[in-house]
Amino acid sequence: MHPQRVRTLKQGKGGKGPVCYWMSRDQRTRDNWALLHAQELSLEMKAPLLVVFCLFPHFLQATLRQYAFMIKGLKEVETFLERKNIPFYCLRGEPKDQVPQFVRQVGASCLITEFDPLRIKKDWKGAVVRRIEIPVLEVDAHNIIPCWIASPKQEFGAYTFRPKVQRLPDDFMEEFPSLKKHPILWREMSSSIHWDQLLQKLPVDPSVSEVTWIIPGEKAALQCLKKFIQYRLPYYHQKRNDPNQKGQSDLSPYLHFGQISAQRIALEVQKAGVAHEPKKAFLEELIIRRELSDNFCYYNPAYNQTEGFPQWAQRTLRDHRSDPRMYLYSLDQLEKARTHDHLWNAAQMEMVRTGKMHGYLRMYWAKKILEWTESPEEAIKTAVYLNDKYELDGRDPNGYTGIAWSIGGVHDRAWGERQVFGKIRYMSYQGAKSKFDVGSYIAANPQ
Repeated sequence: MHPQRVRTLKQGKGGKGPVCYWMSRDQRTRDNWALLHAQELSLEMKAPLLVVFCLFPHFLQATLRQYAFMIKGLKEVETFLERKNIPFYCLRGEPKDQVPQFVRQVGASCLITEFDPLRIKKDWKGAVVRRIEIPVLEVDAHNIIPCWIASPKQEFGAYTFRPKVQRLPDDFMEEFPSLKKHPILWREMSSSIHWDQLLQKLPVDPSVSEVTWIIPGEKAALQCLKKFIQYRLPYYHQKRNDPNQKGQSDLSPYLHFGQISAQRIALEVQKAGVAHEPKKAFLEELIIRRELSDNFCYYNPAYNQTEGFPQWAQRTLRDHRSDPRMYLYSLDQLEKARTHDHLWNAAQMEMVRTGKMHGYLRMYWAKKILEWTESPEEAIKTAVYLNDKYELDGRDPNGYTGIAWSIGGVHDRAWGERQVFGKIRYMSYQGAKSKFDVGSYIAANPQ
């Protein structure tokens, strides 16, 4: 593993107990740098290796839809780890309380955590670090280039971030070693988990139902990648921006829950016998745009608030705060897709029913919320609420950054001034009609 992928959060006082890996963002056993580093340390220490996950039942608007997808993936993680002699424990409650208690209970010698730029995860991690005495190490197992290495500051946009990534050495894109069958066993405490009962008893919103178009888990994620490379990647640059075409990868939910590694995806795409142009277009989205989102959320704590917008965007939105709106809709009307705009309604219904929305329409959808609500503050609050409640890949840096781009000009530039939007880039129904068959999309997503 590249040495810059790991950093020390706390020196602490080590012991002779097991090494604990606190799994959170990267819920997989294959191609997981955090898990691999935890095993490397435990083998050096001749110690058992334990993996612990802390299930928090009120996480940022997540509903049965997201929890079911996650828990079914974690059930697979437990099975795979068991084959490697690595126990998997699922705690329930506040991580800041549960993780320190678990660490003390097992007499852990070291804690390995994952990098995550979201405020709530950083707060949890900070609280855990303060409450334990053992060394704590953080591994960026989510990004190909560790976020703190890719850039030491918030970037203005892809045009400033891309050169920094391209100048970094290629050895970050190394092949993964295999997870070994762990030779030092741990039999001190049972780790049996009744997953179906756990899901049934979890106090989460059941009104947003599970989806059936995608199968959770790392095994299904690798199959999805294989099919994408074979059938869709060759035409990605031509079809990705048309919502009526099956041109996108469908890997986003797997990436969000960490059921597949972005680095594995990049390695397989690079090896594929496909023309340069579609591979370049896909890798731009996978590496530059996705990791730029982590950069924004890591260095800007106000990533889901108007205070996180660039100064020029805050000024122009403030100047147009009192502009009359032709239409104003309540949260209830928006959530139920009861607007005058049939394209917007169709996009909202696609998200409600399937837990996904095409990337082009996510931008259109968010910009219209700015146009139809009383203030930018209400707009971003509404967009975040709906995105996090219905999208499988909600509560994610990609989603927060996309909304901030649409409503607040993040990673964008000033455009021609107009009502309500000021100098924020505008998107229109007519513009959408010029790009794809709007009628077919509306027909496929009825109210």
